[in-house]
Amino acid sequence: MYKHVLSLAALAAGLVAAGGSADAQVRRGHVVAGRGAAGHGFAQWRSVSRQPGSATIRRGLQTSDGRGYRHERSRDYGPGHYSADRSTQFNNGRGATTSRDANWGDGSFNSNRTTTLNNGSSFGRTTSATNNGDGTASYSSTVTGPQGATRTVSGTVPRRP
Repeated sequence: MYKHVLSLAALAAGLVAAGGSADAQVRRGHVVAGRGAAGHGFAQWRSVSRQPGSATIRRGLQTSDGRGYRHERSRDYGPGHYSADRSTQFNNGRGATTSRDANWGDGSFNSNRTTTLNNGSSFGRTTSATNNGDGTASYSSTVTGPQGATRTVSGTVPRRP
């Protein structure tokens, strides 16, 4: 089992070090492998990749008895937009992935967040707001539950007196 942990640590180190670096890109990472008090082996890793307007972070843990997880999050941003993805996956098949995005400009804002579980169910929220140009603003937000039920709240914000 310890050989598997070491080979996994070597693989993780290779993944951290892989890839050429661009001028404006920063990559960092580390791997830790060892044995716990009961003699069980483990490998833990983390890597970060950043460049202007985006970032990705990966981390994970693998034990000699087959337990472990992988987590990844990334984001992309710039004038008028933002998006982020996050995923956590466990060796037992459980996990979730969440995606978020937002766009704004020209008097409007739109955002969406969706979480999908490995069993196929998903839930989330969609929101929008618009400047009507007459001193009022309209908004709408819809929430969707894991069973598919939805609830929407919408309205208009009146002009200030």
